[in-house]
Amino acid sequence: MGWIEIILISIALAMDAFAVSICKGLAMSKMNWKKGFIVGIYFGVFQALMPIIGYFLGSRFETIVTSIDHWIAFILLAVIGGKMIKDAYENTCENCNDDTTPKTMLILAIATSIDALAVGIMFAFLRVNLILAVSFIGIITFFLAILGVKIGNIFGDKYEKKAELAGGCILIVMGIKILLEHLGIL
Repeated sequence: MGWIEIILISIALAMDAFAVSICKGLAMSKMNWKKGFIVGIYFGVFQALMPIIGYFLGSRFETIVTSIDHWIAFILLAVIGGKMIKDAYENTCENCNDDTTPKTMLILAIATSIDALAVGIMFAFLRVNLILAVSFIGIITFFLAILGVKIGNIFGDKYEKKAELAGGCILIVMGIKILLEHLGIL
């Protein structure tokens, strides 16, 4: 997997955090950069940490699933992408408040990074450069979360669903690409 694919996956994984960040910004009467930075740190760190955990879990079972690793990667990305697309069409923004206390942010950071855990498992099967991948994921999520707070503060919830939808589509396309490459079609 090349760095372009890693960047695209990083952006797609960041879309959950971006959508929640838009809600955080929406709840702020005036942009609060300190809270935006806190949101970015929590989401960026957890989005980078979860693939590391997933990678080591996947590495433990690599010998068992090597022959079907491309199918596992495809299924994980398709399921995660499908969930993101489904979430884009739901009308709820459960976290539309500007609370950035550690308890709240820890729960949100874990909830928005579970998909990154699954992607980390896929990284183990595809022998992805883990340091490069988690660096991109963490940094991109950090900046997109801060941008999400700012966009939410300025524009409201206009872009939240579009971000979630785009992220889901990117993950599904990446899953299809991995599958087709391993089947020798691409």
